[in-house]
Amino acid sequence: MWGKFNIKTFPAETVVYRDGVFCPELSTIVGTDFYKKYDKPIHIIYIGEIAGNCRLDVNVFVENQPVFLTVKIKNKKPAFLNIFIKNAGKNSDVRGHIMLSNENELKFNCTAQHIVSDTTILIKTKLIAERNSLSQLSGTAVIDSNCENTNSDISFSALADKTARIEFSPAQRISSIPTSANHSAAIYQPTMPQIEYLRGAGLSGAQVNDTLREAFMNDFDLF
Repeated sequence: MWGKFNIKTFPAETVVYRDGVFCPELSTIVGTDFYKKYDKPIHIIYIGEIAGNCRLDVNVFVENQPVFLTVKIKNKKPAFLNIFIKNAGKNSDVRGHIMLSNENELKFNCTAQHIVSDTTILIKTKLIAERNSLSQLSGTAVIDSNCENTNSDISFSALADKTARIEFSPAQRISSIPTSANHSAAIYQPTMPQIEYLRGAGLSGAQVNDTLREAFMNDFDLF
């Protein structure tokens, strides 16, 4: 998927959505409700431009299944992206990298629910907020009762124009003691040494901005 979408891939079963529409020609399996154990990891790719209300449900009902979620979207019109993740598979992992570029009004919500013990849901969201944009990002981690040894992390970070408005709304509903349960939200600001270094390398002002944005969006830990 690198050549088509600029997304790193690995040997996996794929489920691909472009502009909110399922792409059977790029997918090896159908749907995001997983009742069957696959030998390979599952990679869900949600890419393109969105508008209006969009929703993605990821439900894991099988044990020992790794699931990776890559979201890379932008909007030029008002949009709402709602992602619901339910992990009901013991020793199954759901890990997501979500990259948002907002040029208008964007609401994003991620709800991550642990149904059984020994489950993992780790979701990292990065936002580029353009000039005069409004971004509202919320995330809720839900750990049901009798769900010990769970790992939960929903994090947000943003690179924003000075005129952009951003609202973060993290929440947790924890009914049993997890191994870890983290939440974070941060605004990234380039430092003057970073900017001066890039200018000293001969980059124009626009090239400096593009380089900083690319570095910000691609600075993810490995799955």
